[in-house]
Amino acid sequence: MTKPIIGFIGLGLMGSNMVENLQNRGFTLIVMDLNKDAVAAAVAKGATEAKSAADLAAASDIIMLSLTTSAVVESVVYATDGILAGIKEGAVLIDFGTSIPASTRKIGADLAKKGAGMIDAPLGRTPAHAKDGLLNIMASGDPDTFAKVKPILDLQGENVFNLGALGAGHTTKLINNFMGMTTVSAMSQAFAVADLAGVDRQQLFDIMSTGPSSSPFMKFCKNYAVDGVSDLGFSINNANKDLGYFLEMVNDLGTRAQIAEGTAANLQAAVEAGLGNGNVPEIYDYFVKLSK
Repeated sequence: MTKPIIGFIGLGLMGSNMVENLQNRGFTLIVMDLNKDAVAAAVAKGATEAKSAADLAAASDIIMLSLTTSAVVESVVYATDGILAGIKEGAVLIDFGTSIPASTRKIGADLAKKGAGMIDAPLGRTPAHAKDGLLNIMASGDPDTFAKVKPILDLQGENVFNLGALGAGHTTKLINNFMGMTTVSAMSQAFAVADLAGVDRQQLFDIMSTGPSSSPFMKFCKNYAVDGVSDLGFSINNANKDLGYFLEMVNDLGTRAQIAEGTAANLQAAVEAGLGNGNVPEIYDYFVKLSK
């Protein structure tokens, strides 16, 4: 069977490695990004650069997005020369980013009017996993549309979850990130309080890691708070954005998430303190300097 032509917009660390994985598997790629060095690297391996998102969509069977925010996704979809203007009947748009579920469902409905499908498929794991096709993929959408792209997703993810109706993937990712970033914030503050109270941070880790609090996130927090190694590749800026999306989603559900509100307030404060580009465990630096 002929391989589908894939258009890919968003060649950051994750996107570039996903493109490389697909190229290594013999797929024809059409790419687009503001970073011309990233585009040139993909072109050097056989990809074609698109002049616009509309041109990319018109030439692609599957369009993949790895973009930073819902606002950016909407701009790429709805621009005069955007995806919606060029997408062909039967094509599928896959959003691998972390987006607001209500926005995802709106885009899906507008694509359906043109006979095109959509899958939201936010990712877990790292860019290194992307290069090897070992991501965790939280996919959702129409069953027939999902079945159409599942063989491609299987080449990109070790674990591909089918979560139901469009938007469920982004909903699950936001819940996951709320849990993860709240855990990291709490553990980082625990190390900061220990330091201020004169408790040895390594000893605190030795004690906590033998009990039910032990987790990979605790190890990441210990690596920074104790050893000064920042090796969780997710920035405070991104965490702050995702918690904002989570709170927007919760508001749409007619409820409150007070724990998330606290996490979001601390992440925002860390951003305002100039720590936004650092990895999330670096919020320890904010907590250890925090005064009344």
